[in-house]
Amino acid sequence: MNGRSLRLGYIPLVDAAPLFIADTLGFAEQEGLHLSLHPAPSWSALRDMLAMGAVEAAQMLAPVPVAGALGLGGNPAQFDALQLLNANGDVIGVSQPLAEKMRAAGFGFDFADAYRAGQALLAAAGGRLRIGVPFPFSMHAELVHYWLENLGQPLPETLEIRTVPPPLMAAALKADEIDAFAVGEPWGSHSVEQGVGTLLLPGTAIWAFAPEKVLAVRRGWADDNPDLAGRLMRAIWRACRWLGAPENRFLVSDILSGPDRLPISAEIIDRALSGRMIISQRGEERDVPGLIEFFSGAATFPWRSQAAWIGAHLALRNGLDPVQAAQAAGQVFRADLYRLHLRNAGADLPGASEKLEGALHAPTAVASERGRMILPADEFFDRRIFDPAAVQR
Repeated sequence: MNGRSLRLGYIPLVDAAPLFIADTLGFAEQEGLHLSLHPAPSWSALRDMLAMGAVEAAQMLAPVPVAGALGLGGNPAQFDALQLLNANGDVIGVSQPLAEKMRAAGFGFDFADAYRAGQALLAAAGGRLRIGVPFPFSMHAELVHYWLENLGQPLPETLEIRTVPPPLMAAALKADEIDAFAVGEPWGSHSVEQGVGTLLLPGTAIWAFAPEKVLAVRRGWADDNPDLAGRLMRAIWRACRWLGAPENRFLVSDILSGPDRLPISAEIIDRALSGRMIISQRGEERDVPGLIEFFSGAATFPWRSQAAWIGAHLALRNGLDPVQAAQAAGQVFRADLYRLHLRNAGADLPGASEKLEGALHAPTAVASERGRMILPADEFFDRRIFDPAAVQR
């Protein structure tokens, strides 16, 4: 075994792909690294693996480092997010009984309109709605809260957000433990294949370009090990670039599918990669460009404004000062290290490390070091704009 060995933790999801690709296709080897990939059964277990030093780096839910910086979650560990692994990749689904109630009321499951979908869901749910998310501090939870709380309709008297590990989401639906879910692919499609779920929305219908998973390390590790951190970041960044090439899609599905990676068929994995989703056992197909994005549109850049959005919303729900939370959150998305280690690797770097979130309604050219950066539409379903410099208490 040649090179420096690094242990990386992951959850079996499509957006763990950069870790597998960096290992399988030699991007890590080019940097003199050997990656030892370690699966975890849940996001709490993965967080603890990283916190206790069982792994040096990990795929991590974007809000987890932010929550740690705010002192939330009961775990004193602090983390840095070195770069994003992907944007988007989540879906929202409902149980079959709930789907049938929504259809009976005339809802057509267009898989696009977050307002109509939310209104139909609340009407069908009545006084109780139990939604499964993979972890309390996740974009799944953030999207669900933002969506339901901004529909302009009263919420059910009993609204429960329950934690369910992604591979167990279909089983929780079948056991009537939850009525709906938000989860990363391929586990939403898995619920459809199991005949227990119907997909309601892609996460992109709520926030068109949301940060999803990050490459995380313990606070200070990257500063103490700059050469090693740089090598790891470059290997992962090149893997993301390779994943972003459409011609590689089918090979990605084959690489990811397997009992030691994602125990799901390549055909189901490809649905997320292509954006051609089968949303129900009726065979209804919906096209979602950008359902998951690994590279284009600066998908790997750790925007401090995205971290600030997460921090401000966590603060408002947990009784913290949103101004201080937004500032603290911005510091854990390490745009400074991204610029330091990836500039010479060929990354095009934006002119600023924060921006107005939700302000772009179409792909837009922005200032960058190489002058080739086009950011995608990033609007919220309710067309709000988040200005990190104008967060209010």
